[in-house]
Amino acid sequence: MNTDDINLAYKIRHALNENLDTLPASTTDRLAAARALALSRKKPDAPRRAQPAKRPLFDIKALFTGPALARIAVAVPMLALVIGMGGVYEYEQQQRLAALAEVDAAVLADELPLTAYLDQGFNAYVESQQRQQ
Repeated sequence: MNTDDINLAYKIRHALNENLDTLPASTTDRLAAARALALSRKKPDAPRRAQPAKRPLFDIKALFTGPALARIAVAVPMLALVIGMGGVYEYEQQQRLAALAEVDAAVLADELPLTAYLDQGFNAYVESQQRQQ
């Protein structure tokens, strides 16, 4: 119901209540009988479901139910995959940094011949030196 419907219902209720005292006794008796008849025909209320007891914050038994095990069976491999991919990424980054550090150390120590600096295949030369070691 919108506010207009609610306002109309309040106005009707107010108008009926204003003239309630001026109704004849026969009318009020008929209204009371009609109300009693309507209440006798009313369907019984549906029984209310009992509210479940408050569960503890962390229930160990709930971890071993079917749906929980299914969620764990999906989450564990996905978590292992993410951790594994992160590990591979970190390993590759460490290898790349180690290779760059070796090149920097060789350049700073002047262990490279001058032709290596002029050569376009400098990276190939560095890689070949690393393979020889």
